[in-house]
Amino acid sequence: MHNPLLGPVVALVIWTLLMLVWLAATRLPALKRAGIEPPPGSRGVDLERAVPGKVNWPAHNYAHLHEQPTLFYAIVLTLVAMGDHMTLNLALAWAYVAIRIVHSLVQATSNVVRVRFALFMLSTLCLAALTLHATISLLHG
Repeated sequence: MHNPLLGPVVALVIWTLLMLVWLAATRLPALKRAGIEPPPGSRGVDLERAVPGKVNWPAHNYAHLHEQPTLFYAIVLTLVAMGDHMTLNLALAWAYVAIRIVHSLVQATSNVVRVRFALFMLSTLCLAALTLHATISLLHG
């Protein structure tokens, strides 16, 4: 039987891939409408000024999903490796994923920084709690 903590990890990877699809579905048509053919070797960030800012919001979020969530993956996989089965940690992991999904939706649509920051801080608290629990388990294990 698999550790239930793997569920939130898989869910966040799936969400990240969905954001990649959203990024492509918004940016590529915008570039086409603007008559822009990305030159060889160009990166997405090089094309940001060529399209309206809102078109870039899903891309910005996709990049964010490769920043702090890497710590989430590391700490959750650490908890799994330590054999953690605390219901609280499972709830914290799912809360982290749910908050990050809401954060993505806010950033890719309305992009209200105050709301995004509040969501970011809530998800960070979940991550900090998971890290604290892993640390305690490691020290007392």
